[in-house]
Amino acid sequence: MNNLFESDSEIILFNSFKLLFTVDDFTEEDFFPDKDPYLLGWNLATATISDILATGGLPRYYAHSLSLNKKIWNDNYLKDLSLGISDVLKACNTFFIGGDLGFSDKWHYTGIVIGESDNPISRKGAKPGDIIMMTGQVGAGNREASLNLFSENPKIKDIAMMNHTKLNLRYNESKLMSQFASSCTDTSDGLANGLVSLAEINHVGFALQNIPYQDEGLAVCMALSVPKELLCLGECGEYELLFTIDKNKLSEFYKDAEVQNLSFTPIGYISENRNRTLISSNYRIDLNAFHIRARDYEDVHLYVRALTNYILSHEKS
Repeated sequence: MNNLFESDSEIILFNSFKLLFTVDDFTEEDFFPDKDPYLLGWNLATATISDILATGGLPRYYAHSLSLNKKIWNDNYLKDLSLGISDVLKACNTFFIGGDLGFSDKWHYTGIVIGESDNPISRKGAKPGDIIMMTGQVGAGNREASLNLFSENPKIKDIAMMNHTKLNLRYNESKLMSQFASSCTDTSDGLANGLVSLAEINHVGFALQNIPYQDEGLAVCMALSVPKELLCLGECGEYELLFTIDKNKLSEFYKDAEVQNLSFTPIGYISENRNRTLISSNYRIDLNAFHIRARDYEDVHLYVRALTNYILSHEKS
């Protein structure tokens, strides 16, 4: 029912039901912390299910294909990883229906989910005047990537010893969001990339402000002497819900959120002109020309440098 890139999940009309389908692939290049197998399992399942939640759906059936690193993984590691996945599925009342297990030199994970929704929310539908909302904070994924990329830097060795990121499962938030949102995506590729995607599909612009940066991410940026906006522009996202809502529905939305003890942050608005702007306290960054993708760089360090140069060269007072 959706066109290409219009929805985080594919929306399929099956008899009288609207089914949702997603498949996602993960490797070591995604910088998920893998020393703690339970945490890795939780994060892999949460990230896989995120596309269903971003479509306002209920994940019903889950399958996966897993290749283990035969040199370092053992039965106990696999048991704890499976427990992490299982706890996510239990929290979403989702059934595991099977999969495949193999071995390779590096771990590789493919997750598959079938969900359902009476009223799917796609990326299409944002309009001028809509308020941009999100769950959680910005920077978890890009922080993890930084700790891996610059692990030898003595400035962040102490920070690297802190607890690693556990992704937030936004199951309840998704159910409320689906009743009010005009469009939605997740921040799997970072906040800025998610917003650019919404803007391009809906032929609108946006003003992004009041970004709830993660304190741990800010600490890494400060230690490395890089702009905090890297947490927003980098492609290692945090899998939070990023959605738009008609400003006339905000009052009712906030009331329901308070009753359910759910928290959301307004981070900007959709504009009629197609300008894309990130507004900070004393300057703004023009995002109209922002099309930097990690896949275009052979060395990920060059990608980080390109992001940093973009931020510095597009700042306006």
